[in-house]
Amino acid sequence: MTRILACIDGSAYATSVCDLTAWAAPRLDASVEILQVVQRSDAVAARHDLSGAIGLGVKSELLEELTRIDQEQGRLAIERGRVLLAAAEQRLTEAGVREVTPLHRHGDIVETIVEREADADLVVVGKRGVSSAGDTEHIGALIEQVVRASVKPVLIASSRITTPRVAVVAFDGSAAATRALDVVATSPLFAGLDVHVIVAGADDTTHRRCLDTAVIRLSERRPEGGAAPVATLLSGAADKALSGYMTDQPDALLVMGAYGHSPLRSFFLGSTTTSTIRTVHSPVLLVR
Repeated sequence: MTRILACIDGSAYATSVCDLTAWAAPRLDASVEILQVVQRSDAVAARHDLSGAIGLGVKSELLEELTRIDQEQGRLAIERGRVLLAAAEQRLTEAGVREVTPLHRHGDIVETIVEREADADLVVVGKRGVSSAGDTEHIGALIEQVVRASVKPVLIASSRITTPRVAVVAFDGSAAATRALDVVATSPLFAGLDVHVIVAGADDTTHRRCLDTAVIRLSERRPEGGAAPVATLLSGAADKALSGYMTDQPDALLVMGAYGHSPLRSFFLGSTTTSTIRTVHSPVLLVR
């Protein structure tokens, strides 16, 4: 059976993750595992205590206090996680998802998600986590790490979710973009959705040929009777062109290949994937 790994935390995006998962699960006939991870923190660093600069007796007392605080924070984190998971499970169950399994873990968030995705077919995460939810200009740093580390398709939830009625495929001819095109053509996740194929770049022979290739491939793989894809060549940089296009498609989901450059190259040149996720206010499915 298909399984979806839905990752939540205490941010407002937890609701969006649940709603997007509730849309995807019945289409994929999937069970859902809701994952909530508490990342352990160093109690001394968290309180900025310079315990190494004071006498041994005071230091021992301080360490005892820090240990007690750490234990209390751990218990609080467990209780907070239990409440979050219960609320998420209820929301998914009420939305009609038949099989929901909550899972609470302590440890490294990225490592835990990568570990749990081994048994999943799709990972759903929020665009920003609790530590960066108020920053509307960037995606969460951990989210980018998850996408880079993941080998499964990652569905990134925006702050507000409407039922997707259009799948917009960003195509650039790369291997990842071709796989993204095939996913849209063959996955039941996109059954019944209108499909738009977008190529960004100059209006020239190369980009026109790229667009034609995408349309032909999509048409060959989609079930018979489906509507013909809408093909559009957008001028300008891919991230800005896609952002503008998606703004005019409020009920669309963007599908694209993930991170065509290495992390080191992206550090110097920037990443079209990251920039697009940052500027697009719709759900985004990234395909490796």
